[in-house]
Formats: sequence, structure tokens, C-alpha cells
Amino acid sequence: MSVDLFLPAFQTIMTGFQLTLVITLAAFVLGQVLALPLALARNAQSPWLRRPAATYTFAVRGSPLLVQLFLVYYGLGQIEAIRDSIFWPILRSAVYCSILTIGLNSAAYMAELLAGALRQLPPGQVEAGQALGLGRFALLVRVVLPQVYRSVLPAIGNEIILVMKGSTLASAVTVMEMTGAARTFVTRTYAPFETFLIAGAIYLLLGALFGKVFGLLERRVAIPGR
Repeated sequence: MSVDLFLPAFQTIMTGFQLTLVITLAAFVLGQVLALPLALARNAQSPWLRRPAATYTFAVRGSPLLVQLFLVYYGLGQIEAIRDSIFWPILRSAVYCSILTIGLNSAAYMAELLAGALRQLPPGQVEAGQALGLGRFALLVRVVLPQVYRSVLPAIGNEIILVMKGSTLASAVTVMEMTGAARTFVTRTYAPFETFLIAGAIYLLLGALFGKVFGLLERRVAIPGR
């Protein structure tokens, strides 16, 4: 182990820090946006909504994220209709494909969490809202979702950390985020221990920061008296 390599390794890895942050936050937001309609579809009475959502979450949660990333980045480009579509400028970018794939993966996990939280909501809450004359949309926004998201907030905090870890796979499709930068440094110096020790420490600190932010948010929205 060479102590002299720690600073160069740190400087090289930090060149990918901004990209890691962008992929993590963008994929997390995409996952959260898609998770709610998926969760509502999972609990829908209509099988035309429920079954496709259940199939999607089953397929995504049951297959490796790396395989999904390869399918999106390498596989979709083999389809001529996609290459000729308006989506090709996005899908031919390794960064956008990484964000899309990780976001879709996160959406499947969050959809199951939200669907479970929706099923656990006491029926009396909905009945009380209906008795007050609230419409379906107002009932969802003002009564159901605040309670559901309050209950799954710790899981959401864990999910952003899992998304951050998933962002390391972007290096497999040539994205030079922190892991990609670390691998490039290793090929030049043959010093994997020093390099990935620094990378692991940075990821650990970033995860701790996300955990701290969501911990503060949990305390802020905590139900008084609990």
C-alpha cells in the first residue's frame, strides 16, 4: 500500500462526484414520480391496471439491475424503430440510460412499498373523508397520501442510498462517475486497494449525508405524541 497514491486517487475519483450526484438524484426523483401511479395501479380493482403493474414490479425486482442496464443501453439500440424515434437522442446516451434504468428499478421497489402502505391504511380514514364530502382526488391528496408517505419516509431514505449504490453500475456502460473514475485510475496505477478504499469512504460519507437529511425530515413530519 502506498500512502502517496491516496491524494491522486481522491482527486481522480472526485472528478466523477458531480456525475454520481446527478445520476443518484435524477434516478431517485424519477423513481419516486413513477412509483405512486404504479402503486395505485397495484391496488386498483381493475385487472387491466393491476396485472400489468404487478408484472412490471415482479420482473424488475426479480432481475439484476446490471442486466436491466445492459438491456436498455445495448439492447434498445438494436431496435430500428427506437433508433428512428424521438427518444433516440436520450437512449443513445450512457448517462441518460443509467438514470432511466436505475429510476425504473427504484420505481418498482417503491411502488410495492407504497402499495403495501396503502393497503395498511385504516378504512375509517377514507370513510371519514367521504363523509366530509371530499372527492376522490381531494381524498387521495389530503387524507391518504400524507399518511402513506409519512409511514414510508424511513424506507424512502433507505431507497436513495440504494439508488446511490446502484449508480456505481453506470461505469459498466462507460459512464465516468466515481466508480468509473476509480477504475480508470486503477488501470494506470495498479493500486486497487488505495483507490477503492477512497471511493468507498466517499460513498459512505455521501450515504451518511442522505441519511442525515432524511432523518431530519422524519423528525420534522413526525406525528406529535408518537
